[in-house]
Amino acid sequence: MEDKIKLTEFSRGAGCGCKIAPAVLEQLLGKNQTPPDSRLLVGNDTRDDAAVYDLGDGKALISTTDFFMPIVDDAFSFGKIAAANAISDVYAMGGKPILAIAILGWPVDKIGNEYAARVLEGARVKCREAGITVAGGHSIDATEPFFGLAVNGLIDIGDLKKNNTAKAGDWLLLTKPLGSGILSTAQKRGVLTDDHLGGMIETMEKLNTVGEALGKVKGVHAMTDVTGFGLLGHCMEVAQGSGLSAEIYYDRLKTLPGAIDYLKDRIVPDATYRNWNNYSSNTAFEGGVDVMQAFSLLPDPQTNGGLLIAVDDTYLPEVQRLLVSFDLAEHTFPIGRLIEAQAKTVTVKNA
Repeated sequence: MEDKIKLTEFSRGAGCGCKIAPAVLEQLLGKNQTPPDSRLLVGNDTRDDAAVYDLGDGKALISTTDFFMPIVDDAFSFGKIAAANAISDVYAMGGKPILAIAILGWPVDKIGNEYAARVLEGARVKCREAGITVAGGHSIDATEPFFGLAVNGLIDIGDLKKNNTAKAGDWLLLTKPLGSGILSTAQKRGVLTDDHLGGMIETMEKLNTVGEALGKVKGVHAMTDVTGFGLLGHCMEVAQGSGLSAEIYYDRLKTLPGAIDYLKDRIVPDATYRNWNNYSSNTAFEGGVDVMQAFSLLPDPQTNGGLLIAVDDTYLPEVQRLLVSFDLAEHTFPIGRLIEAQAKTVTVKNA
């Protein structure tokens, strides 16, 4: 069935670009930090990917939720992307997902229920691929469509990966190309080609299953997934949370086919400017980098983006072999490195 309704026409934002701006989020959470709890291993104080609760038997429960408005027009693909994105938070902690609950908002007077059913079926397909079940959920009649999951996972506490435990000298690797925000904006403007649409959907639907395996690698000191704040924002979270600075090797970054060409036509998501305004004062550039292009690419909001991995130098070959075994051979070269704290948190340079 080919969808006659284009879902993106009913949403102001798209995918993880719907996220509240970082500065506004700081205001919202500033006075609402997680209260002390000796069994809560990860709360909202570090802006990590999920909450983690000690179960008292050497294992911990990972709990997360993520939902957003449509980033693609096809309902079935939207369901798969939203599900993969929510599950990614568990993988980003090094965990194994075990259960999902659906979250659905639907303008029933504007979009037929059959489209909502296709969104849910897409989510079930992606959850089956992850080895979990959509066991229930909650839905409301909303003015704009949105969908996502609440996901639980398990992990051995010794394998837990956080976003604030990197060490100076760690290499940074990224498991997916950048540019999904750029391509989704091109789609909303009606200029995205079918070939580029297929590549965008493929990468956003792809599960970050390698995260569970990376959790077992002791030399992986920190991990997060790159979503609405872009590579720049999430790299800055890792570096600042760890009391370090970071170098990003701009010439080693992979991009989705077509992304740079659309940038040349100034097709940039609104969230890119929002992100840049929050992170630019703490970012430096060294010679040889196309600053205007980097300005548009590094803060580009990703939806179900890749895992950003901080790995000790001696464990880099092990992680590279692991990535190859998950068909991620093109992402085995480091795209940056953590260094001792500098005047700027992130320096963008060529390798």
